[in-house]
Amino acid sequence: MLEHLPSAVGRALHEVRAGMDDIAFNRFDLGTGTGAIQVASLSFADHAPMPPRFTADGEGHFPELSWTGVPAGAAVLVLLVEDADAPSPRPFMHLSLLNLAPRDGQLAEGDLAQAQFGPTSFFAHRWVPPDPPPGHGAHRYAFQVFALRSEVPGDTSKSDLLERIGSSAIASGLLIGTYERSDIEKARGGSLSAQAD
Repeated sequence: MLEHLPSAVGRALHEVRAGMDDIAFNRFDLGTGTGAIQVASLSFADHAPMPPRFTADGEGHFPELSWTGVPAGAAVLVLLVEDADAPSPRPFMHLSLLNLAPRDGQLAEGDLAQAQFGPTSFFAHRWVPPDPPPGHGAHRYAFQVFALRSEVPGDTSKSDLLERIGSSAIASGLLIGTYERSDIEKARGGSLSAQAD
């Protein structure tokens, strides 16, 4: 969708970013529970680039994801994926999965068939693959798992979901994957000037 946006727009918005402070993991003080859940992926390392097949530039598959360290007392898990570098006041939510089983587990690559989808910033109840503006620089995608004391209603809104996480979460975990869409116009300009020399 954003691949057709001129790179000049991405460059102009380079400093406009929601920020890591506003992702759900950092917005809610879970005390000793923060970071208690370990989130990992065989698809990419923490803070490393995600392969294009997991983005809008590829097949858009959801990456393999696993989590361990779910505490006793959890009734359900919630999984959120937010773009911390979206050029907006708040991070863009690319996915919310509700009421996952409260135990260590995993999702296979592309396997969201049995998932209960919640709201996203795109008004879609599905996985919305990373699609950063060209020329905007690297975006950090926060894969966050929260252990909650109670289930989340299936018809919850994005704001209600975040409020419920803030009031009901007892532990959380975080994995960051990055993705950057090339600045095509800059690359073309560079190759043209190189040819001119």
